[in-house]
Amino acid sequence: MSAFVIAAFVPLGIWLHLLLGRGMFWLARERDDIEVLREPTHWPSVTAIVPARNEGDVIARSIGSLLAQDYPGALQIVLVDDQSEDGTGQIARALDSSGKLTVVSGVPRPAGWTGKVWAMSQGVACATQQCTPDYLWFTDADIAHAPDNLRRLVARAEGHKLVLTSLMAKLSCVTPAERFFIPAFVYFFQMLYPFAWVNDPKSATAAAAGGCMLVQRDALEAAGGIAAIRNAIIDDCALGRLMKSRGPIWLGLTERAVSIRPYPDMNSIRRMVARSAYAQLNYSPLMLGGTLAGLLIIFVAPLLLALLTPLAPLVRAAGAAAWLIMALTFIPMLRFYGRSFLWGLALPLIGTLYAAFTLDSAVQHWRGRGGMWKGRAQAIAK
Repeated sequence: MSAFVIAAFVPLGIWLHLLLGRGMFWLARERDDIEVLREPTHWPSVTAIVPARNEGDVIARSIGSLLAQDYPGALQIVLVDDQSEDGTGQIARALDSSGKLTVVSGVPRPAGWTGKVWAMSQGVACATQQCTPDYLWFTDADIAHAPDNLRRLVARAEGHKLVLTSLMAKLSCVTPAERFFIPAFVYFFQMLYPFAWVNDPKSATAAAAGGCMLVQRDALEAAGGIAAIRNAIIDDCALGRLMKSRGPIWLGLTERAVSIRPYPDMNSIRRMVARSAYAQLNYSPLMLGGTLAGLLIIFVAPLLLALLTPLAPLVRAAGAAAWLIMALTFIPMLRFYGRSFLWGLALPLIGTLYAAFTLDSAVQHWRGRGGMWKGRAQAIAK
């Protein structure tokens, strides 16, 4: 058997490993609606912290969903208005007649801090001055929550003694660009951070989803506080790693927290991915090259081997088998987002475009525009 024929089986071997040996990530079994949760006898106090910069188009629905929580314990809400220019803070203030909401006018971030993490830090400072809550609930300004979401988050955290409980908010999947890219975005995240491994105290894998993170305040302070992740672009996964050093964490899919930020076209999704992709690679050109090569081998090679080359039947069969496994592993996520299983056949193209977004992330960093968000380039130069 020639070396080329042996190499042709590499993609199939990789996909067999992804199918069976990576925490069965593709089954998407870690969800917040599967387990029956026992409610605690005493409901701990919670402060929700919402960093917001120029979120005037979504802040009313987001804050409104927090004010509508049916949580039986004490709940306060702190919105950190991060120097918005669109009236975000004023819109939020007009929503509250209960006294639960405090709007903090953010101050300029110090050197070495990313904008969102600095806003989170100011929210924590305000929360601890007010009432020293048992839990801090970090949520984004573009996330809307079902009325029972906090109740279930706390029940899970208390029942399993979790130091961090996080939900991957269901992203918008309405526009053609969203239907093409968004299910794969969550699928790739699960491939990178298998939720079963994240939720296993014996595993070193740690992650979180920034749209919804319930954190035990004492454990956060013992880990060094928000300042310990001050320069993180991917702040949620950084917080996940920080908190897993203090105890068990949990991450799952949900429909109780939904993103209300639309992505109308491919360019908007490209910007979303490019903001953090190169940071995920630690700003390393070597890791970038390896990642791009790996994506081509994993997603493009099976298609080429199966369809575009006049090769031996055995080689074509290996490529077709890898492509089939790829498509099959995508089905549970497609079902979660209400998409046809046939979209699995498009994963080679989708993976190629995500590779292009990753390369663009590096280019933006080299141009001094890394970590761009709301007009700020936040990536730390290396």
